[in-house]
Amino acid sequence: MSIESQLKGLGLFDARVPRYTSYPTAPHFAGGVTPEVFVSWIEAIPAGSEISLYLHVPFCRRLCWFCACRTQGTSSDEPVRAYARVLKAEIAMLKRHLAPGVRLSRLHWGGGTPTLMPADMMRDLADTVFQAVPMAEGAEFSVEIDPNEIDAERLDALVASGMNRASIGVQDFDPEIQKTIGREQSYELTRAVADMIRDRGVRSLNADILYGLPHQTRERISDSVQKLLSLSPDRVALYGYAHVPWMSRRQQMIPSDSMPTPEERLGLFEAARQLFAWDGYDEVGIDHFARPGDGLAVAARKGRLRRNFQGYTDDQSPVLVGLGASSISRFPQGYAQNASATAVHTKAVREGRFSTHRGHVFQGEDKMRARIIEALMCDFRVDMEEILSGFAITPERLDGMFSIVMRAFPGMVARDADGISIPVHGRPLTRMIARAFDAYDHAKAQHSAAI
Repeated sequence: MSIESQLKGLGLFDARVPRYTSYPTAPHFAGGVTPEVFVSWIEAIPAGSEISLYLHVPFCRRLCWFCACRTQGTSSDEPVRAYARVLKAEIAMLKRHLAPGVRLSRLHWGGGTPTLMPADMMRDLADTVFQAVPMAEGAEFSVEIDPNEIDAERLDALVASGMNRASIGVQDFDPEIQKTIGREQSYELTRAVADMIRDRGVRSLNADILYGLPHQTRERISDSVQKLLSLSPDRVALYGYAHVPWMSRRQQMIPSDSMPTPEERLGLFEAARQLFAWDGYDEVGIDHFARPGDGLAVAARKGRLRRNFQGYTDDQSPVLVGLGASSISRFPQGYAQNASATAVHTKAVREGRFSTHRGHVFQGEDKMRARIIEALMCDFRVDMEEILSGFAITPERLDGMFSIVMRAFPGMVARDADGISIPVHGRPLTRMIARAFDAYDHAKAQHSAAI
């Protein structure tokens, strides 16, 4: 029986489930995680340890219609400069509460469009970060780059500041699709930017591409993937486009009747997946591909792959601090999220406090279920001994949880003496299988399509 027939038989083609970049997921964050709690978690970071740091720049010159991220448009640099001053103040507050010797294992600038910052602003912001928290040996500094919003001067500033991984958003190269999603970006421009990045010695290049876009066909996505492969990225994220116009008003500009069906989405993913595999990329998790020597592929082979708000990562730090409006931090104690509105976030920082306004304190079985879900999402298997030795659960209870999932997904989950696993033919269902271990109610949450 084909995977399409099995999905139809299980009634799962129209399922909407979380992407599980956290557990519990962000819709379940609530009040109670205050700036004071956030500070206490920062102060609990051991001296001499390594952390990850994410800086969110919410501004864009243009607002792409497909994007559901927390962004805002600007036609001038002044709002960006004002926001950069807030980020610097926030970094200074972080430094005051960190124990001595804490260093960065990862630094990521995302958005929005962080590369709309002028070169001098980029250098100043990077200097502020590294004066507060130096980079550890072998650390990674990555930046999301919009090919429409970058030039030689800004690239030079990023490279001089230590950027050693660049991430380019591609989405799709087809002109009709680009016009429909409000993101016009030629292959020639993207190629030129990729060459500029390589010419400056940046060791690693990431790219994002989407499947499930309006007017997308197997032929069109195959053409876009082949163009992307000509850029030879080290890793690629093949994300399913989440069409959620009830959540993101700008997506209402995209005609819903031009969207592919769930069955067609699965075919689009498979067409792209095969091309990456044929070109020698390792499959990483449910939607990433990486050259065999890339850190993500190495982590996947060694069972060290992890899941965070950017997707998959090889970063092993237990702490991710997010600065900037709407940023989310992860600590061993729980999650903390900053105010989403830039004005609210700015006001808090100018008053000398973090803008933390919601989050989640881990309780009960949260950490155990989080690890089970992460293991499924990263490794497609759950090791029974790891869960039994790491968490307070009896073999009988864990066995019962496994049995429930086996019954819910017949033929899609395998069981042996060591635990459970998802065979290759069942991996399109990974997010749905993971949801079976989720104890929170998602009835009112508006998640993206599972396929």
